[in-house]
Amino acid sequence: MSEAPVVHTASGPVRGVWRDSSAAFLGIPFAQAPVGALRFCAPVPPEPWTEVRDAVEYGATAQRGDPGQTLIPEPSVPGEATLNVNVFTPAPGQDAALPVLVWIHGGGYIAGSPASPWYDGQKFNRDGVVTVTLSYRLGFDGFGLIDGAMSNRGVRDWLAGLEWVQQNIAAFGGDPSRVTIAGQSAGGGAVLTLLGMPQAQHLFHAVWALSPALVNVSVERAGTLSAKLARLAGVPATRDGLASVDEMRLLELREQAEKPASGKPLDGIVELLTDGLSWGPMLDGEVLERPTLEALTAGIGADKPLVIGTTDDEFTMATDSMRAKLRFVPAALALGGLGLRGARRSAYLAANRVRGTAAVVGRFVTDTIFRAPTVRVVQARGDAATWVYRFVWASPTVGWACHCLDVPFWWDWLDSLVGVASLAGANPPRALADALHGAAVSFVRSGEVGWTPWSAHPGTTRLFGAGPSARDVVPDGYAAVEPLVAP
Repeated sequence: MSEAPVVHTASGPVRGVWRDSSAAFLGIPFAQAPVGALRFCAPVPPEPWTEVRDAVEYGATAQRGDPGQTLIPEPSVPGEATLNVNVFTPAPGQDAALPVLVWIHGGGYIAGSPASPWYDGQKFNRDGVVTVTLSYRLGFDGFGLIDGAMSNRGVRDWLAGLEWVQQNIAAFGGDPSRVTIAGQSAGGGAVLTLLGMPQAQHLFHAVWALSPALVNVSVERAGTLSAKLARLAGVPATRDGLASVDEMRLLELREQAEKPASGKPLDGIVELLTDGLSWGPMLDGEVLERPTLEALTAGIGADKPLVIGTTDDEFTMATDSMRAKLRFVPAALALGGLGLRGARRSAYLAANRVRGTAAVVGRFVTDTIFRAPTVRVVQARGDAATWVYRFVWASPTVGWACHCLDVPFWWDWLDSLVGVASLAGANPPRALADALHGAAVSFVRSGEVGWTPWSAHPGTTRLFGAGPSARDVVPDGYAAVEPLVAP
């Protein structure tokens, strides 16, 4: 293995690098740089090349600048060619027909990067899985509504990246007929969006959604945000007008346009619960013809197995800072301010006996954005094969089973030197990684995870990290969100 591996893609040959018993090919373009005349356009296939191209460093990312302290280390890489894939494989150039995992990163559709050390596919390679991570345009460039420009550019990027996998993954030892797509947070929402898209069905064969943030932005909301951004920039809300604004300046203005009107403690949460995320897949009537839940109810993607789950307190660490301000506010009053009232509120409080109003608010936001929508997705799929889980192990540093905590366990990167200890503590449980990563490998390889699907027995939920004295599988794992799901 001393000689660097070379693989011939449809666009040209690429040279990767060996790492132990598998190889990495980084920054391979699946589309041309979306700049200049191609900005705000659908992804355009890359220009072919004939000389061997080095693929030994991560490509440019759509995320710009220093992201600061984030739960998952997702570095920004400067450059214009932001539409690329990274391939990790134990069998480059071989006709191995190994199962394939394609990962779409999260970040609220405005941030994130496929260049995270946690997304390195080496551990999946060890287990016989070819792994791909792909990039896509973010924020306004990826999802903003622009007069005269292509809509849902970020969604089109997902489709183009998956088309690249279909065309090229066999050369890396993968089987294009055995592709599982997976993602976390916005990435989890992305794979559910794809699951509900008729035109995406040939691109993958199974789905794993971790803490999915499922978003269907209306044309009206997207138009309002775009008009506000254009006013702040002092340009017409057209393709030419907005393309004339420097990318970094537009990023600054986008952040300004997203700020809530007031600085009161719960105002930002109320706006999030009422309007949802500002940017994301838009119901444009072309790429996305109807809401994802409606598409799933109609049977789109029913032939594809799905694993879906959340952590128990995705958002609660974010409300910890409100403890002092909310300590004398009754939990029922706070929930009323967030729109939960009457018998539904009483039922919810009875089912969620967490201590402190800030924690109750955090749990409610978690359930509204992540856990209740998870149940709705499962119910929409009816008897289509669907497995459900919860990640219940609480971080010793954060105090909760918080957002992103499950990711290094799922990828089996507890030994990563970057970021794991600050989120999961100095000695995260190895057995938990073995169980969660093992389930992921089993699903990618065989379509099974080892517990009864919800579709066969509604309510059945696998608990990851419940402890040695607790049951691993329970019959009603999401009963606590029933007051939010019931009509």
